[in-house]
Amino acid sequence: VMIVGVAVGLPIGILSGVPADIPPGAPFLLLLAGICYAAGLQVTYAALTIGKVAIVAPIVATEGAIAAMIAVALGDSFGLIAGVLLAVIAIGVVLSSLERSGPAVPAGDIAIEPDSVQATDTRRAVILSIVAALIFGVGLVASGKAALLVPPIWVALTARFVGLAVVVLPVVLQRRLRVTRQTLPLVLVAGVGEIFGSSLSAWGATQSIAVVAVLGSQFAAIAAVAAYFLFHERLAPVQVVGVVLVVFGVTALAASSA
Repeated sequence: VMIVGVAVGLPIGILSGVPADIPPGAPFLLLLAGICYAAGLQVTYAALTIGKVAIVAPIVATEGAIAAMIAVALGDSFGLIAGVLLAVIAIGVVLSSLERSGPAVPAGDIAIEPDSVQATDTRRAVILSIVAALIFGVGLVASGKAALLVPPIWVALTARFVGLAVVVLPVVLQRRLRVTRQTLPLVLVAGVGEIFGSSLSAWGATQSIAVVAVLGSQFAAIAAVAAYFLFHERLAPVQVVGVVLVVFGVTALAASSA
């Protein structure tokens, strides 16, 4: 996905112009955003290896709210109504990420792992998920600050350059990078969507990091709705409530901004 993002984004960045004069502070912000991007993914994957998606996803989805709080602490501001609506959206995002959970064991069988082991893994997954959300939150703020100094496309590209060096290169050297014919279309779509999404997020953050951070975290709600229509996955009642809150919050926020 990172390779596709670089392959698509680099020509666009070159055509739009390579920054000739990089302001002081920009390299640090770009590097910080890239490190947070790569580190956040790694910590999230680590959490998913020991914890359930139903636990990890809602916690990681709070990255937008965390970024908003950091941005406000650094001086970003918005009105009271916008703040309330952003809180509603953030709550909706978390609720829409919740899934039905239960032990994955054969019918008529019992769970193999003792409750104590599962409880320990759950606690570790929660801690890792919180760390991932904090890392992503810092990265979102760094990306928004960097986009004020360099073109947004280069903010997105820099994050992927770091990701290539930290994540992809070791996999290539170990000869573990393989893409099947079935997964190739998904990789292409994900790579293209990610580079354009990151660029638009960085561009929007030049106006308000807090607003963009919360609105961007809607990926959880959108994924839940997309899974319902594309893969016929049923939404839990709490997810429906979450999606409704997100739609209401976004609509009201757009109306109040207009």
